[in-house]
Amino acid sequence: MANGNSLIVTQALVKRYGDKVAVNNVSLEVQAGEVFGFLGPNGAGKTTTIKMIVGLLQPTSGTVRVAGFDVQTQPMQAKASSGYVPDTPNLYAKLTGRELLRFVGDLYDLDRQHMAQRTEELLRVLDLGEAADNTIDSYSHGMQQKASLAAALMHDPKVLVLDEPTVGLDPKSARLIKDILRQMADRGSAVFLSTHILEIAERMCDRIGIINKGELVAVGTMNELRSLGKAGEVSLEDIFLGLTGGAEEAEIAEILK
Repeated sequence: MANGNSLIVTQALVKRYGDKVAVNNVSLEVQAGEVFGFLGPNGAGKTTTIKMIVGLLQPTSGTVRVAGFDVQTQPMQAKASSGYVPDTPNLYAKLTGRELLRFVGDLYDLDRQHMAQRTEELLRVLDLGEAADNTIDSYSHGMQQKASLAAALMHDPKVLVLDEPTVGLDPKSARLIKDILRQMADRGSAVFLSTHILEIAERMCDRIGIINKGELVAVGTMNELRSLGKAGEVSLEDIFLGLTGGAEEAEIAEILK
């Protein structure tokens, strides 16, 4: 849970593409020891926000700090403190799983002995040991997702950012990744994840932010979000639909049953 140590801080974050405002004045903080869920409809600005946090997109205005480092003016330090798992892994297809992790370890200049121990540990924990010496182009989507997570964890980052980490995973793999994220937070890291699966956000996230049309419309614990909703809105689905304008679609679907 939050302990007052902010490892992700965005202030008045804005991203424009010509006349289109993809992200508008988003300010939020994620604490050490916290799993923070980031929700929103398709096109709401989730991935754009995430890419600004990890330094893949430059904000039009506003700032992002990761582990105390400004992502724009101190990019090397910020990126060295964070790990990123995109929604679609883009891995080196002709490397084996073991080679990928060693390559990432070299990028972060890890000590050889530590790198070897860390590689074997992650392959074991993520159930990739049997496929460790197979090339990544032979991996299933779920295995590639786990390999991407292993690569992001190689340097034991203070901040872990994930975009839809459980999409396309079987229940066992999804549960494994959820357990790892919880353990990361319990060890003092900040975990920031976007998801369309509201049950995951409700069950595993300490706090939740909801973005709609580029604007952050709510941030808080489940109890705090319930206080923002209408009477009777107790599930995250009800609250989410109420805050993002999805209630009307739900009513139409009910009528058409």
